[in-house]
Amino acid sequence: MATVAFIGLGVMGYPMAGHLKTRGEHDVCVYNRTASKAEKWVSEFGGRMAGTPADAAKGCDFIFTCVGNDDDLRSVTTGEDGAFHSIGKGSIFIDNTTASADVARELAAVAEEKGFDFLDAPVSGGQAGAENGVLTVMTGGDQDVFERAKPVIDCYARMVGLMGPVGSGQLTKMVNQICIAGLVQGLSEGIHFGKRAGLDIEKVIDVISKGAAGSWQMENRHKTMIAGEYEHGFAVDWMRKDLAIVLEEARNNKSSLPVTALVDQFYQDVQRMGGNRWDTSSLLARLED
Repeated sequence: MATVAFIGLGVMGYPMAGHLKTRGEHDVCVYNRTASKAEKWVSEFGGRMAGTPADAAKGCDFIFTCVGNDDDLRSVTTGEDGAFHSIGKGSIFIDNTTASADVARELAAVAEEKGFDFLDAPVSGGQAGAENGVLTVMTGGDQDVFERAKPVIDCYARMVGLMGPVGSGQLTKMVNQICIAGLVQGLSEGIHFGKRAGLDIEKVIDVISKGAAGSWQMENRHKTMIAGEYEHGFAVDWMRKDLAIVLEEARNNKSSLPVTALVDQFYQDVQRMGGNRWDTSSLLARLED
């Protein structure tokens, strides 16, 4: 059993912290900006809550964060009352936020100065993956640090991979989002075309999902897309945040991402339709609007 802090109890962090307590049977202390969420978590899972990130991290072997963006991450780490002010030497900080590779490297440098270790470890699998403890975790950092942290990360993951040095986890998550953006747009266009052509889309998907066109998105989202239901996962606002990180990195490394840039504009159209909190499969709604 390890002493663990978890900072950020959103739709992902709340169940992830829960798995650390129930599956790992770790001693877990949580912090959330809205204290009522932390109080609810403690009432459901036990453990403890703290008034600041620094209080949560003090004396812990492993400190996890899952917050919104780079600025949020800096706030709960190096900001006033941030966790980095109290983390002890030899501890491991594991960031599950989808953020930039630059902020990962920045915080890793600060951690090294203070004598503790850092892993960037963004996740994929959405809210359902977090709730069921079957996330995919893409990790950047040193091999020995990864090996020490992996048994704890395993509490909420189906797959945990070390992708390279610090920043590599975030870069891998960017690849993940690039692929998803294209897949969802292709699936949306296919369903839209099939409906206009008068086909029975359920029959079409049943056949083509067993061939080269098959994907997780097709298997898990086609029914709700056909029904026009978009309340089932990763929100458009979050996807646009992630794609902004992707496109900024692409400008820096001079990679060409024309489809990703186009799909990002399509998601902006969905936002203008009022679909900020719809899930990413709502690209179909744009075609049928």
